[in-house]
Amino acid sequence: MPNLYIIAGCNGAGKTTASYTVLPELLNCNEFVNADNIAAGLSPFNPESVALEAGRIMLQRIDELLSREVDFAFETTLSTRSYVSLVKRAQQKGYEVILLFFWLSSPQMAMERVAKRVSRGGHNIPADVIERRYYRGIRNLVHLYTPLCDRWFVINNMGTGTQVVARGLEASEKTIIKSDDWKVILDQANDN
Repeated sequence: MPNLYIIAGCNGAGKTTASYTVLPELLNCNEFVNADNIAAGLSPFNPESVALEAGRIMLQRIDELLSREVDFAFETTLSTRSYVSLVKRAQQKGYEVILLFFWLSSPQMAMERVAKRVSRGGHNIPADVIERRYYRGIRNLVHLYTPLCDRWFVINNMGTGTQVVARGLEASEKTIIKSDDWKVILDQANDN
């Protein structure tokens, strides 16, 4: 059975950094589709100018990998509902869909991390976009994607190491490991 890994979290959560270790070394997954990397390849000095084109290329690559029925991963903030149909299509093709959500405690922390990335030459995201995506991503995580994915993990990625906050199998089985963090996540999902 092939695996589809969804690497998710707000801007600045460490998705890409974690992917370069977790995917090839721990999950034996060598296909990683990332619109930011595609945009940087298309226009290294102005990746924001080709974001839409990069998104189209990303979706084409995902379709290609699905048709080949190989393990692959893609990165997202989960701030849209657009991947619901992809998850269902992958499951119909026999994929197990595993969601890894890297969580930060606030949009302010996300903004600080993005600012640090920019100071090192990385790409910027406007503060209002970070905040909007932050809350939409958490809302969609809780209400849309955890019930849909075959397995899911929410990972606190704020410190020097990562900690699993909660994990589950679809909507039926849920294990809460860090109840204080999980309560914050549920409050964020329901209050914003």
